Amino acid sequence: MEEKAFPAWSSSVEQCLKQYNVKLDKGLSSYEVEKRRETYGWNELAKEKGKPLWRLVLEQFDDMLVKILLVAAFISFILAFLHGSESAEESGFEAYVEPFVIVLILVLNAIVGVWQESNAERALEALKEMQCESGKVLRDGYWVPDLPARKLVPGDIVELRVGDKVPADMRVAALKTSTLRVEQSSLTGEAMPVLKGAASMFIDDCELQAKENMVFAGTTVVNGICVCIVVSTGMNTEIGKIQKQIHEASLEDSDTPLKKKLDEFGGRLTTAIGLVCLIVWVINYKNFLSWDVVDGWPANVRFSFEKCTYYFKIAVALAVAAIPEGLPAVITTCLALGTRKMAQKNAIVRKLPSVETLGCTTVICSDKTGTLTTNQMAVTEFFTLGGKTTSSRIFHVEGTTYDPKDGGIVDWNCYNMDANLQAMAEICAVCNDAGIFCDGRLFRATGLPTEAALKVLVEKMGVPDAKARNKIRDTELVANYLIDSSRVKLGSCDWWTKRSKRVATLEFDRIRKSMGVIVREPNGRNRLLVKGAVESLVERSSHVQLADGSLVPIDEPCRQLLLLRLMEMSSKGLRCLGLAYKDDLGEFSDYYGENHPAHKKLLDPGCYSSIESDLVFVAVVGLRDPPRDEVHKAIQDCRGAGIRVMVITGDNKSTAEAICKEIKLFYEDEDLRGRSFTGREFMALTSSQQMEILSKPGGKVFSRAEPRHKQDIVRLLKDMGEIVAMTGDGVNDAPALKLADIGIAMGITGTEVAKEASDMVLADDNFSTIVSAVAEGRSIYNNMKAFIRYMISSNVGEVISIFLTAALGIPECMIPVQLLWVNLVTDGPPATALGFNPADVDIMQKPPRKSNDALINSWILFRYLVIGSYVGIATVGIFILWYTHASFLGINLMSDGHTLVELSQLRNWGECSKWSNFSVAPYSVGGRMITFSNPCDYFSVGKVKAMTLSLSVLVAIEMFNSLNALSEDNSLVTMPPWRNPWLLVAMSVSFGLHCLILYVPLLADVFGIVPLSLNEWLLVILVSAPVILIDEILKFLVRSQRNRTKEKTA
Repeated sequence: MEEKAFPAWSSSVEQCLKQYNVKLDKGLSSYEVEKRRETYGWNELAKEKGKPLWRLVLEQFDDMLVKILLVAAFISFILAFLHGSESAEESGFEAYVEPFVIVLILVLNAIVGVWQESNAERALEALKEMQCESGKVLRDGYWVPDLPARKLVPGDIVELRVGDKVPADMRVAALKTSTLRVEQSSLTGEAMPVLKGAASMFIDDCELQAKENMVFAGTTVVNGICVCIVVSTGMNTEIGKIQKQIHEASLEDSDTPLKKKLDEFGGRLTTAIGLVCLIVWVINYKNFLSWDVVDGWPANVRFSFEKCTYYFKIAVALAVAAIPEGLPAVITTCLALGTRKMAQKNAIVRKLPSVETLGCTTVICSDKTGTLTTNQMAVTEFFTLGGKTTSSRIFHVEGTTYDPKDGGIVDWNCYNMDANLQAMAEICAVCNDAGIFCDGRLFRATGLPTEAALKVLVEKMGVPDAKARNKIRDTELVANYLIDSSRVKLGSCDWWTKRSKRVATLEFDRIRKSMGVIVREPNGRNRLLVKGAVESLVERSSHVQLADGSLVPIDEPCRQLLLLRLMEMSSKGLRCLGLAYKDDLGEFSDYYGENHPAHKKLLDPGCYSSIESDLVFVAVVGLRDPPRDEVHKAIQDCRGAGIRVMVITGDNKSTAEAICKEIKLFYEDEDLRGRSFTGREFMALTSSQQMEILSKPGGKVFSRAEPRHKQDIVRLLKDMGEIVAMTGDGVNDAPALKLADIGIAMGITGTEVAKEASDMVLADDNFSTIVSAVAEGRSIYNNMKAFIRYMISSNVGEVISIFLTAALGIPECMIPVQLLWVNLVTDGPPATALGFNPADVDIMQKPPRKSNDALINSWILFRYLVIGSYVGIATVGIFILWYTHASFLGINLMSDGHTLVELSQLRNWGECSKWSNFSVAPYSVGGRMITFSNPCDYFSVGKVKAMTLSLSVLVAIEMFNSLNALSEDNSLVTMPPWRNPWLLVAMSVSFGLHCLILYVPLLADVFGIVPLSLNEWLLVILVSAPVILIDEILKFLVRSQRNRTKEKTA
């Protein structure tokens, strides 16, 4: 049942307890829990019903080309069955080869389709893995330590500790520690763990990031302990809403641009086949339907069923000839080869059609954290005071990860660190609870990312003791050869922590905005080390430390200098931390542990401010989640390729803008009005204003974006006709990844949910990988266009040859099973090899192709018709030549001893039984004689040689035509065949397969063909070769026209 939303964040704890009728010290009673479960159900994500298998299978046949083939298979099966009894020779397997092969193709196609679809919907399963298994819950006045999370109901009281995964959406009721931090980046996209408290918000409608008194299902507690009230469970939680959005987005799945084009082509092809079949029937109706005219009316109508089924067979042959049956297999092969190429470039494609969609991407919507940036906090600069209070020293730090060996401090020559830098290193190393580990190739932080970054800084600074420094270096060298290198040895940090033993911790709180530790120095005295918000520490400092270690009282000019430096660093999008210490600790100067008289003051966080007063200010450190090194060039490449980049992030506005300026999405002093919005600001605009903003050229940035904002922006762009690629790594990105034309997830930092919802995964989490994948996608599309054109031009030739056969009334020069062989086997290898054509050099300097660009324009169609007409004339021509001519171009055609007939006899072969004195001599093929008991069999059984010549001419022309397809407009002189050696190999394979069916008796019988002599092969080559010359002339005309147009425009 739908839960009525109660704004727990804007209500006080007392109001929440009253709303859910529960006491904080008792929890719910068992009876109340059961009652609520009937209302709210279990705390788990609903399992959406997937499509049943039979439905998936049927959907694979919902395609125009497939439907035509099904009808063709059915008709050919009926005809094979009807004619099975007519001739003893063809009553066996041969008669059924054709329907069997067609059905086999369709079944294989359906299996691939079903397999792909069933892989597609695993994102929702991955969401369930994010859910918490159990929690500590108060029931009937007692704490249940491991209550299964699915049993929670709204109103339950739950205790959360460090490391716990939050089991439901809950309102924080009370903190048991001074602070509570929750890692919710996977849900909101915030780079840093967020501080939570119990105070009310007093805003009824606010974004997730602003709900500081709420913890959300699927997020993790980083530090602190708290007690919470469950307010939403199951599908009503934020993670549940994301599941609904993923499901809705999956329902909106649209076809890829190529599929739309092929479907459109299928529709046109159906119309064309229908028309051609109709014309064939109209031309030949007299052959199976005749009547006498009596008094102006038809009478004595005669209908020949045998002749009618014969023309039915021609219609089937037409359907088989017109459809490129090999096309689905070749497209799949080409896409699969493309995915292998992309995998080598770190882009793992999960759904094959997305390879092609990438090529027409017009907008990339990128997440900031983890894609444009490293999602690893790093210190980029720090400053301390110089020799006097009005001068400062600024140090820049290189490196963008948690790897201590990644970069260093620029111009660092302070190995024998002065007192000021030593104090700074000590505070960074000891006033710190973080750690670093390495999981294979990525360095990760345990604890707070800012603290981990400070530890990395200490490693880059080194230690002041030369002996210790050499020892650390030796230890690091040894560590490189250890088998277990998951825990990263931080030698410099360890040196400081051993030197300054920690005796007490003053935890961070929101009031004083700092954290402190009391340490025992080597001289036996205690020192307080503090880090926190710069303004807060400056306010509580009485002195500053200069470079030589001397202490100077802090005056107004010095305070202004510190705050000015702070402003400069903050304006670059840096998060700044102040560092300070205190030696004069009063009653804590000899503190040693819990038994010390002053210990009770450490139990009261209210005393921490007074302990952390009269501080000595040391330095300011600037940290951030830095942009990746390669992003800047990738953004430039996108500009050159006509692709717009939009950044959509959950982070705050100033940080997002600073990063976008740094990666050169915006120029340094560019006015960002109309370019930078928060999610709420953009959604508050009217849809016409939104579309106007999105359609303007140049980059955009949307900050504080929630999952629904990301989805809405993607939906708007798609409605505007853009092809959208969306990147993301968090759970919050999954609905938009699912909705986008191309969803791209991060392989290293990405959540399983994001990966499962995506079409492509970046193995290196790198934005520039997307750009190289787009280039690969464009190249693949161009190659696919080449082989689609090649295959279709071959099919046009087959259709024209059958049409000519029917129009002239001669016996069919090719049977459907031969056409199937040509379309599937002979055309397949060259078409696949065209997928290996090298990419154009300027492929990323062209704008993206429009998704509605025609696959076949009017000029290409004209070229097909010219080439197709030649194919038809050549195949039918050689058939007629064999029957009617003794020689051609000096080649003797009578060496086998066959009988010549007149063309008029060949055209009226159906009347053969009425001819007087018609006789034929037996002729030899491949060492055996073909004899005829009935002279009329010369036009059916006796046509095997003529049919073999026709088929061989068709195969040879296809091979030469594949050379034409190497380039759309360039001559074979400028684009020679050896530019793509795979094509030459494929041509050899196809010719080899053709020879196989010619010279292996069993196969020759199945396909109704016979071996050819050397003379006959020479004739085949002579008739086939001119196809190259014809296409070269057509290409020359295109190039001349283009040059004329260029000259006019120039």
